[in-house]
Amino acid sequence: MNVWTQWSDIKVPDGINLFSPENYPLDSSDLSKIDIYVPTYMTGAKGLSYVNQMPNLKILQMLNAGYDDALAYLRPGLTLCNATGVHDASTAELAVGLAIASRRGFPEFMRDQIAGTWNPRRFPALSDSKIAIIGYGSIGKQIAKHLSGFEVGITPFTQSGRDGSLTIDQLDAHLPKFDIVFLILPLSDSSRGLFNADRLAKMKDGALLVNVARGPVVDTDALLAELNSGRLFAALDVTDPEPLPSGHPLWSAPNLLLVPHVGGNSEAFVPRGRALIESQLQLLADGKVLEHIVAQG
Repeated sequence: MNVWTQWSDIKVPDGINLFSPENYPLDSSDLSKIDIYVPTYMTGAKGLSYVNQMPNLKILQMLNAGYDDALAYLRPGLTLCNATGVHDASTAELAVGLAIASRRGFPEFMRDQIAGTWNPRRFPALSDSKIAIIGYGSIGKQIAKHLSGFEVGITPFTQSGRDGSLTIDQLDAHLPKFDIVFLILPLSDSSRGLFNADRLAKMKDGALLVNVARGPVVDTDALLAELNSGRLFAALDVTDPEPLPSGHPLWSAPNLLLVPHVGGNSEAFVPRGRALIESQLQLLADGKVLEHIVAQG
């Protein structure tokens, strides 16, 4: 059995051959020999496109927690696994960092620094905030854990109401009370456009929306209208469209802190990503069921 991954030095069990860019470049090799494919992290659609040249592929192991873009490549006999847990630390860290930076005025102070202007002024605090976490999986729980050191009130929401959360169909009744709303739920038919113009209008004046989920969870035009009015604030790790093209109005929107989808892309990812692949290959060699199976063709 042959596995292709971006790392050439991971540990593989006996009976599994390791292919990598060093000995098996994807653009010039026979991809029909690949049984297990781990697309290089952050290569997006380009990395996934090679699946179409792998007729004997049995396992597609993503290095992302989100897998909506990989579903289009499913076919009979193909198992899709995601990377639940790999990005919890990095993404939760960034989410809380974005909230602190936005609430305490870091973007404005950075502009002052560049201009050489000493301009002390008061911004809201993270402390004493009422916070919603929409999506309470492993990353949502990690965000809550990080926030537990602050004097905040946290209300989690999920589709099912598991783990003591409220259900998302209860969101509208509670939304006007929250100072900060974190989005960390998968992109699906039910979550696409979840924060549309009507729902954004229900948020309290001056509230902050932090999106570390997927861009299409938020209606971009509706968010732009709220930002340009000055009523809401946003901190985005993800956008719709993505990558955000040059000249897009989000680049110049007021009240917005924007980073280029780097939630999971920290040095903390590397050891966790490697450990995931090694663990999955060992399960396979031992004849056990793989972890993190999210779909099967």
